[in-house]
This record gives sequence, structure tokens and C-alpha cells, in this order.
Amino acid sequence: MAERQINQVFEKYQQARTMFVTTVSDLANKPQNVDVLQSKGVLVMLRNLLADPITNIQYTAALALGRLANNNDAIAREIVNADILPQLVFSLADQGRHYKKAAAFVLRAVAKHDAEMAKAVVDAGALEALVTCLEEFDPSVKESAAWALGYIAPHTPELATAVIDAGAVPSLVLCIQEPEMSLKRIVASALSDISKHSPEHAQSVVDKGAIAYLAQLIDTTDAKLKRQVFSALGQISKHSLELAELVVEGEIFPSALLSLKDTDDFVKKNCASLLRDICKHSEELAALVVNNSGCPVLVEYLGDTHGVARTPAIMALGHIGSFNEQLALAVITSKALAPLVSTLKSETDDLALAAAAWTIGQLGRHSPIHAKHVADAHTFPVLIDLETKSSNAEVQKKSARALRVVLQKCVHLPALEAVLSIAPPEVLQHVVKQFAKVLPNDAAARKLFVTSGGLAKIQEIKADDGSELHESIETINAAFPPEVVKYYSPGYSNTLLERLDGYEPEVVAPA
Repeated sequence: MAERQINQVFEKYQQARTMFVTTVSDLANKPQNVDVLQSKGVLVMLRNLLADPITNIQYTAALALGRLANNNDAIAREIVNADILPQLVFSLADQGRHYKKAAAFVLRAVAKHDAEMAKAVVDAGALEALVTCLEEFDPSVKESAAWALGYIAPHTPELATAVIDAGAVPSLVLCIQEPEMSLKRIVASALSDISKHSPEHAQSVVDKGAIAYLAQLIDTTDAKLKRQVFSALGQISKHSLELAELVVEGEIFPSALLSLKDTDDFVKKNCASLLRDICKHSEELAALVVNNSGCPVLVEYLGDTHGVARTPAIMALGHIGSFNEQLALAVITSKALAPLVSTLKSETDDLALAAAAWTIGQLGRHSPIHAKHVADAHTFPVLIDLETKSSNAEVQKKSARALRVVLQKCVHLPALEAVLSIAPPEVLQHVVKQFAKVLPNDAAARKLFVTSGGLAKIQEIKADDGSELHESIETINAAFPPEVVKYYSPGYSNTLLERLDGYEPEVVAPA
């Protein structure tokens, strides 16, 4: 009888603990409950339950801690300060799969907040334990461990190095070959986060054969996986020509270009970023994108997107156009200027505006032919407006630079004349200088310049003696007969009227 009563007491205690930890775990899933739970000292109670003899209670306590840390960085810091992490790490070695998943979740939830929290996870010895979990048979355990590693690596190069030094990369590359789609997604994300910091970090991923397996996944139908694959390949490519060439050698074309038409916006954006990071390195890689019909697809993508999502495609086109006249003309003939000018006119995102201005400069700076294409797209007034009115310094700078490098190549006088009356002084000198280059050597252009009113506008410009602008005006005037220049000078009509007032006609006697 006594034994039965004692058993009942312990059974009720176990039931109470189970109910308590289950309820707390459910409550912790809602951010609005976190502060109240914290005020009740829930962390101390959950820490004690991590050592409970009942496995299910241990697992649920760890799950509750993970949810609390995930929703609140202050609680994450409390978990670190309460020395809970070493207890979790120690248990990763010999507990069951459910507990391992929950423990890895806590580590991930703490590490995600900032570099300090992630370093605390590393200092607790978590990396070796997590790498061991990557070798587990259960895919869900591998997934949880990869996720935790992926939250540690992105904060700083030092943390990413610690992940590499713990031997995580070979295990991650093995995991991406597993059939489970969710595991592939998380591993691709982790590889991306490791690769992003430096060429050395990316090389450590490449050396373990990651590119081949990532490239094979480009044609997957899973949009979430595809996002991470393009992100990882882009993070590898961005660092150096050699790494970009290795990515290209993974036979990513033409599939990568086709993905610019994917139905998922993030897939398209990450794909555009990959192309940007490939073609920026060399003329050969830029030509490879062009030869795979990359320009029309990039232009189409540019027309279908808005805001910051446009920026990678804009930059890709700019990088292609920067290398030589032929590549720039390939971009122009792909009808890129219209959406670029549209971006300058209608876009509100400063990054996209600055990128579009820079790209237009790269396309128009090569020759008078390129500059005429830019001028014919009515770009000059838009760039002037951005240079003088934008509130963003970078947009102003990029617009000013693009305007000047294209003007220096532009000999299409109607386009130059169109901006004579709206150009600020710092731009005006470049416009007038172009007239001074062309007019002395082109009789037809001189006649048109007079009849269109251009010469009259030149005479209205006030320039300091000895300035570059004054010298250009003098060169233009010297190309015309003095009486023509005088006729179109301000005030000359008044001078004629004054002469009329004092003029006494000669009286001729009738025959």
C-alpha cells in the first residue's frame, strides 16, 4: 500500500513536470508571452529540467529554451550567462535524435542574434558537436546541425573560419548530396554564408568539391533550394577571377540564364547577382554571358522588376559594357537603354538609381556612336536632374560622372543643344567644349547651329575670362563670320533700334 502511494506521488510529479514543460514550450512559441515567462524565472526551471531523468521532458525543455531564445535576444544572452550552453553541448554527444534536434535549435537561436552570441556558442564547444551531428543517420538531425552552423558562420570572417577549422565543410558537402530537399536547402545556405567573407573562405568550400554539386541543383524545381544554390555560387564567384571561372566551368550555362525567367522573385534576383559577380571579373567572362544570349534576358528581367531587385541586373549590364566597344554595343542593341532611363525617371531606390547612372556611363563612354545611342534615349536631361536635385550623394556622384564621360564622346549636336539651356555651370562647360570640337570642322553643322538658335544661346552664356568655358565659346565664335556672331549677340537688336532713331535718310530729289 505504501509503495503504491509513493508511486502515485512520483507519477503525479512526473505528470506535473511534463504538463509544465509542455505548456511553457507552447507559450514560448508566442513572442508576446516571452517577457512574462522571463519574469517568472522560467530559465532556471528549464535548465533544471534539461537534466530530468525523463527523456521527453529533457527534449521539451530544450525546445522551450530554443523558442524563447529565438524570439528574444535578451533571453538568448541570459541563456549564455546562465551557462546553459555547455550543458546542451555535452548532451549532444549521447542523447537521442529528438534531443539533438532541440539542442541544435537552441544553439541556432542563440547564435542568430549577433556575433557576440555566436561566439559564445563557439566558445561552449558547440562546433565539434554540431559537425558530429552532421554525420548522424537521421536527416533531421543533420538538418538542425547544418542550420546552427549556418547561423554561426555569417557574422564575421573569424566565426566562419572557426566553422571551417572544425571540419564542417566536408560534412556539409556530403549532406548536400542527400536526397532530402530541406537538408539540401539548409546546407546550400550554410555554404553560402561561409563563402561570402573572403576568397580564402570561398576557396575552402571549392576545395571540397562544392561547386559540382551546387551546379547540379540549378535545374531543381524546388524554388527555395534554387535560391540558396544561386546565392552560394554567387558568393563564391564574387571574390576573384579564378573562383568565377571555376563556377563557370561547373557548366552553369545556359541553365543559369534561363532561371532569370523563373516564377520565383528571389530565384531571379539571386541569379542576376550571380551573373553580375561572374561578368565583372574579365572581358572573357562578360563575353561568355553575351554569347549565351545573356543581355536580352537581363534586359527583360530589368523590365519586370522594381526597387533593389533591379540592381544586380543593372550592374551586370554595366560590367559587360565596361570592357570594350563591342560588348557595350551588344548591351545597347539589346534595348537596355530604355529600361535604364525608365529606372532613372521612376525608381525611388537610391541603389538602383546610382547603378543605372553608372551603367549608362559605362555604355556611352566608348565612342561617339555609343554616346549618340545614349543621347537618343533622352538621357542627358534625366542625368542633369538627378545630379542637381537628388538628395542622395552617391546618386549625384554617379549621375555627374556618367554625364561627363558620355558628353566627352558625344558629337551629336541636336542632343547637346537640347541641354544648353538646362545645364548647370559645371555641366555647361563640357557641353560647350563639344560644340567647340565639332563646329570648326563641319560647315553643315554650323549652318544648322545658327538656324536652330544654338549660336544665340552660346552668346547668352557668361564666362569668366581665361576659363575653359570662355575659351570654348571663343573657339565657337571664331568658326562664324564676325557679323553673324554680332547679330546673335544679346542686345544687338537694341543697338540696331538705337541706330534707327538717329538715322537721317538721304533725301533723293525727284527726277
